[in-house]
Amino acid sequence: MHGRRLATLNEAICIASDESESAIDRLESWTTTHGIDLTIKDVGEQIHESEFQNARETLGISIGGDGTFLEGVRSFGPNRIPLLGINTGTLAFLARTGPRDMDAALTEVLRGRATVHDRQQLQATGAGLDATGVNDVAIQPVPPETPVDRKICRLHVFVDNEYIGEYDGSGIAINTPTGSTGLALSANGPVHFPNDNLTLQITPLNTHTMGVRPLIVSQDAEITVVPENDVRVSVDGGRHHAIAEQEEVLQITGADRPAYIVRTRYDNGFMSALAGKLGWEIRTAEDTGPREYLSDDGDPEDFLAVASRIAREAAVSAGEPVKELHGQIEQVEYKSDKADMVTEADYRSDQIIETVITNEFPNHGFCSEESGVTEGTTEYTWVVDPLDGTGNFAHGNPNYSISISLVDDEARPLVGVVHSPETDEMFHAIRDRGAYRNDTPIAPTDRDRLDESMLLSGYDPDGRFLREFYHATQGVRRLGSAALNLCYVAAGSADALWEYDTCSWDVAAGLCILREAGGRATDQTGQEYAVEFDTETRHPLAASNGTLHETLLDHFPEDGFWPQ
Repeated sequence: MHGRRLATLNEAICIASDESESAIDRLESWTTTHGIDLTIKDVGEQIHESEFQNARETLGISIGGDGTFLEGVRSFGPNRIPLLGINTGTLAFLARTGPRDMDAALTEVLRGRATVHDRQQLQATGAGLDATGVNDVAIQPVPPETPVDRKICRLHVFVDNEYIGEYDGSGIAINTPTGSTGLALSANGPVHFPNDNLTLQITPLNTHTMGVRPLIVSQDAEITVVPENDVRVSVDGGRHHAIAEQEEVLQITGADRPAYIVRTRYDNGFMSALAGKLGWEIRTAEDTGPREYLSDDGDPEDFLAVASRIAREAAVSAGEPVKELHGQIEQVEYKSDKADMVTEADYRSDQIIETVITNEFPNHGFCSEESGVTEGTTEYTWVVDPLDGTGNFAHGNPNYSISISLVDDEARPLVGVVHSPETDEMFHAIRDRGAYRNDTPIAPTDRDRLDESMLLSGYDPDGRFLREFYHATQGVRRLGSAALNLCYVAAGSADALWEYDTCSWDVAAGLCILREAGGRATDQTGQEYAVEFDTETRHPLAASNGTLHETLLDHFPEDGFWPQ
């Protein structure tokens, strides 16, 4: 989950501890000012799906200490709602935004500038438990009835069916990276930097064997614990608990779904929290200052680099709900329901992209297939297709994309971004700086003979392009996304492309990427393809690796490929 997606939030649900009235009052004032629906819950109250409209547009907030934050993880995690923690407690490693910074942090979230980190969770089963936790599972002796009775337990531990050994002592903690700063740290376990860290750790508690040390395993590892005595099992400090009897098998592994934790620049950083709250002198707290965003009149190279980064972040964020809906579409039985899902995907993608772009560049124009044209007050216009390849999307085909381009008033694409959510490919380019697939530079082929080339085709109303070129080449393929077609030519996966009719939002980003890679794009007469901010006009497009282009055009019939 990407922080840019939070730019479209419409509602917030807050779990608040006692004595948080002042912070709640400020939260209510902020949500009212920004038109955000707010629901307040006490710690321990259940949150049902009927209480929020759409998890994709909802923010979870905890106000309290780490205990309240853990309640938030338990409540919001199953619904994939990201959580922002406001710390009104004392020793907090999870809720790290102070009440004074709450308004500014929430505004940063609403502008799509926050970051959402995945936090590994664990799943514990056995002894009547089936519980998820973000911190740890503690397996410890049952307290004796009298102080002089035995206070230790013996545990046999296996990882993926391999016997790890016998643990004698006060038990073990099986913790996530997030839980490394709690019970595991007090038992001399190592501290994990928790963001996007997908591991589990077995930490002995007051072991009677000097050779036993904390053991780090994969989040996919199956940890099996078999006690020789009755033991107490506690998940996240007792939020789930049970008594496991002698030889009752306990299973712990990484949970399928992480917790989604929202961080802003107003958070106290992880290492600062350790240094300040534990008195460690490894560093001093410092103010890193606000995140800088360059203005339109800054250095042109810096401006375009920022614009490209913002466009890529917007594309990834928009791709998340689109991919989720695509994964559900094959389960939809009726055509009308599928059409509704395609419409929702188009709308959500467009809403996220427009919100992110206009937050960062409020004076720029915006041209989108979904929302039309909005004129700006600068020379720049963003040209967007929020879902290119809707036919593929509607049929469960993975060949669809999100296309974002920045174009100047001379119709020159300056930035191009095409994101394929299903393959996680990000094609991107900046004018005069080359083209890339993810972080790898791309270039087209150098073939100049039709009989050695493979072609791509878009809409071909009467099949004339296919008839003219199928036998003259190594074949013609139709993939269903003009933006991806241009990227595949740019990356050398095909040699040329013909599109019968295109709009600027279909191809503006792909044109930037193709031209920066070294390819060429024209109309059927050889005139360079020009981007227009006109939602009605459509143009033919011939694109190639460059060396094949004249041969491609020479093979066109005199009347082009218009239906006869």
